[in-house]
Amino acid sequence: MHPIAFIVFLPLVAAFIGGLGNKALGNVPVKLLTTGALFLSCALSWYTFLPFLSGDVQATALPVFQWVHSGDLNFAWELRVDALTAVMLVVVTTVSALVHLYSWGYMDEDPDQPRFFAYLSLFTFAMLMLVTANNLVQMFFGWEGVGLASYLLIGFWFKKPSACAAAIKAFVVNRVGDLGFMLGIFGTFLVFGTVSIPAILAAAPHMAGSTIGFLGYRFDTMTVLCILLFIGAMGKSAQLGLHTWLPDAMEGPTPVSALIHAATMVTAGVFMVCRLSPMFVASPTAMHFVTAIGAATCFFAATVGTTQWDIKRVIAYSTCSQLGYMFFAAGVGAFDAAMFHLFTHAFFKALLFLGAGSVIHAMHHEQDMRYYGGLRTKTPLTFWAMMAGTLAITGVGIDEIGGFAGFYSKDAIIESAYARGTSLGEVASFIGIFAALLTSFYSWRLMFLTFFGKPRWDQSEHIQHAMHDAHGHDAHDAHAHDAHDHDAHGHADHGDGTAGYHPHESPLAMLIPLVVLSLGAVFAGAMFHSYFIGADTAGHFWNNALVFDRDLMEADEHVTAWIKWAPFVVMLAGLVIAWYAYLRNPKIPAAFVEQFGTLYQFLFNKWYFDELYNFLFVRPAFWIGRQLWKIGDIGIIDRFGPNGAAWVVLKGSVGAKRLQSGYLTSYALVMLLGLVAAISWAMVG
Repeated sequence: MHPIAFIVFLPLVAAFIGGLGNKALGNVPVKLLTTGALFLSCALSWYTFLPFLSGDVQATALPVFQWVHSGDLNFAWELRVDALTAVMLVVVTTVSALVHLYSWGYMDEDPDQPRFFAYLSLFTFAMLMLVTANNLVQMFFGWEGVGLASYLLIGFWFKKPSACAAAIKAFVVNRVGDLGFMLGIFGTFLVFGTVSIPAILAAAPHMAGSTIGFLGYRFDTMTVLCILLFIGAMGKSAQLGLHTWLPDAMEGPTPVSALIHAATMVTAGVFMVCRLSPMFVASPTAMHFVTAIGAATCFFAATVGTTQWDIKRVIAYSTCSQLGYMFFAAGVGAFDAAMFHLFTHAFFKALLFLGAGSVIHAMHHEQDMRYYGGLRTKTPLTFWAMMAGTLAITGVGIDEIGGFAGFYSKDAIIESAYARGTSLGEVASFIGIFAALLTSFYSWRLMFLTFFGKPRWDQSEHIQHAMHDAHGHDAHDAHAHDAHDHDAHGHADHGDGTAGYHPHESPLAMLIPLVVLSLGAVFAGAMFHSYFIGADTAGHFWNNALVFDRDLMEADEHVTAWIKWAPFVVMLAGLVIAWYAYLRNPKIPAAFVEQFGTLYQFLFNKWYFDELYNFLFVRPAFWIGRQLWKIGDIGIIDRFGPNGAAWVVLKGSVGAKRLQSGYLTSYALVMLLGLVAAISWAMVG
C-alpha cells in the first residue's frame, strides 16, 4: 500500500480509538497511541517528500473508493500526491507530531487529556484530507473538517465562557467565508462540468476571456470563480474582513494555537490558492484582488501587533500579517515564494507559539507581558529557542552570506512583488518592507519585555493567586486557575523580590519540540530555498504542481540593490527602536501613548473591527432574533397555535361538560329537539 494511505488515516484511527476509549483507556495509552501515530505519519511524510527534491517523481493519485455517481457528477475519493502535497504533508505532520509531544508536558494536569489528544489527531486528519484532495468536493470535506476541529479545540475548556464565545466566533466567521467557497465550487462545476482538480486546471487557461451570468449581469468567468473561492480562503486564513476570529482563538490551549497558526487551518487558504493557481492566473482581476487583500492584511495585522500585551495575541497578529505576505506573493504570481514562506513560517511560528506556551507555563498561565521580565536566566532553553524564532521571523540575514529561515522566504516575496513591475506589485513590496519594520519592532518588544529587564512578577494579581494556592490556601480559586485546573508551581521565597515566586524551565516533553523547531527556524531556509524558489531548480521541483513563473524568479535576482537591502535595514531599525524604548529608556512607550493616545487606542482596539461588526451585524441579528421570538413565535405562533388550540379545547370541553349532565330527561330533550330540527329541515328542503 502507498505510504500516503498510512499518512492520512493513521491520525484518524488514533483519534477514533482515543476519542471513544477516552478515560476507559486512560491518559497514557491514548497519548501514546495518538503521538505514536503522528510521529509515524511524520516519518512517512518526509520519506514521501525527499524524493521530490530530485524532481524525478511524478504526481500520483491513489484511489480509495468510488464516492459519487449522480448524473454528470461522477468522482472517486482519491489521495493526490505531488510536490505541493508533499510540502504540506511535511508541514502538517511535523508540526502536529511535535505539538502532540509538547502537549504531554503542557496538558499534563488537565483532567480531559484523552479528549484533547483525540481532537488534535482529528484536526490533523482533516487537514491531511484537504491537502491530498484530488477533487473540489473532497477538498471541501477537509475544509469543513478543520473548521469543526478548530471549534472543538478552541472551545476545549468549555466551562470557560470566553473560550466558548471564541469557538462560536471562529465557527460563524468561517461559515461566511465558506459560503463563498461553496458558491465557487458550484460555479466551477457549472462551468467545467467536473469537480476533478486536474481536469479543471487543464481546462482553466482556455476559459480566459469568457463570461458568465451572475446576479443579473455578465462578468468574466474566471474572475467570478476565483474571487468566490478566495473569499473562502479569506475566512480560513484570516484575511482582512474575515480575520476577527483568529486573535480570539487564543482562548484555546497554547498547543492548539501552534497547530492552527503554523500547520493546519490558516494555511489551508494559501494552499488552495496555490493548488488552483492556473485558475487564478487566468484572471488578472482576481490576481489583483488577492494582492490587494494580502497587502492590506499584512499592514493591518502588523500595526495591531505593536500594541498588544498578551504574548499569544502578539504572535497571533504576527500570523495574520505573515499570511498577508503569502497571499500578496500569490497575487503577483510568485506561488512558489508563497509556498516557501508557508514552509519556513510553519517552523518558526510553531516555535514561537510553543515557546510562548513554555513562558506561560513558567509564569503560572500569566499571559500579560507587563508582568514578565528577566526570564532569560530562569528559562534559558526557552529563551534561546524563542531567540531563534525571533531571528527567523524578523528575517535576519544578508544576501550572498545567508541567514535564518524567514530571511530567504520573506525577502523573496518582497523582491517578487517589486520585480513583477506593476504598480500594485510595487505598492505591495513597499507595504511588505514597512510590515517587516513593524514585525521586527513587535517581535523584539516581546523578547525584551519577556526575557530582559527587571522581574515584574510581583505586580501580577494572577501570580499572587497562584502563590496563594501554592501554599495551600483557597486551592480551588477559579480566578487563579482561569478555568485551566492546573496546580500551582510556586516555590519558597528565593530572595529575588518577587513575592516568593520562582519561574522554572519546562519539562523535557515541552523542550524537545522547541529544540527541533529551532533547527528548522535556523536551517530550513538555507537548506531548501534553491528547491522552492531557485530560478534554475524550482521549476524542476514543482513539476507543474503549481504555476511557476521562471521569468519572475530570474527577475528577482536582478532587482535594484535597495530592495534587497531594505528588509535587513528595517529589521535593524525595528530592533534598535524596541531596544531603546523598552530597555534603554522605558518611559518612551508611556510618553508615546500620552502624545498619540488616539492612534494608540485605534491600534490597540484592532481598528475597531469588532465594534463595527457588532454594530452592523451582531446587534441587528440579535434584534431580529428577539422580534421573531417575541412577536413571531410567542405573539403569533404560540398565541394562535398551541395556546389558541388549547383555549378552544378548554372552552369546548366546558360546553360539552354541561351537556353531559347524566340526567335522562336532559338527553330526551336534546334528542327531541334534534328530531324536530331534522324534520323541519326536511320539510323546508
